[in-house]
Amino acid sequence: MVDMPIRLPRTPVSWAVVVALTAGAVFGLWWFQPWKAVTDTRVDERLSEVVETVPPPVGAGPTGSAGPAASARPAAPALVSRGEFVTQEHDTSGTARVVRAADGGHRLELVGLATSNGPDLRVWLSDQPVRAGRAGWGAFDDGRWVELGRLKGNRGDQAYAIPAGTDLTRLTSVSIWCKRFAVSFGAAQLTPTG
Repeated sequence: MVDMPIRLPRTPVSWAVVVALTAGAVFGLWWFQPWKAVTDTRVDERLSEVVETVPPPVGAGPTGSAGPAASARPAAPALVSRGEFVTQEHDTSGTARVVRAADGGHRLELVGLATSNGPDLRVWLSDQPVRAGRAGWGAFDDGRWVELGRLKGNRGDQAYAIPAGTDLTRLTSVSIWCKRFAVSFGAAQLTPTG
């Protein structure tokens, strides 16, 4: 058996091709992050123990009118709205819910989320309606939206603070949004509970 020496390219054009191919491969790996297709990130944050919001009864209070006790904020977190995730670009399931804390602040909680991992995933509140499948892939950046942050994990329970002043009457859907490719992995239409 004869050992053949490895011949390195000697011309500048050959080196330029090798450098360009290497740079292209590195960029492609960074851009697409193919390993995320076969890996999961699990998050198990503590979620709120919520009560259904109930409008105050008519005539509440000692004098038959809605008194201060009826307008007081609840002492426990209250469920404001909720919805089930539907699949869009990737199989997605779980529940999204908006919870109002005793201090009046709001947060979005993702309960039992299960979706694919991917590059540059974000959690968005949007004013766009949720449509399952391909029809809903790219709709969420067409209207108004608020980004709550990077998706913490593609599996499990997690919570995101909703900025004060966010109009939750107009932003009625949640999207797991892939910012890099402008596509929704899955989304949930939020329905008021009270």
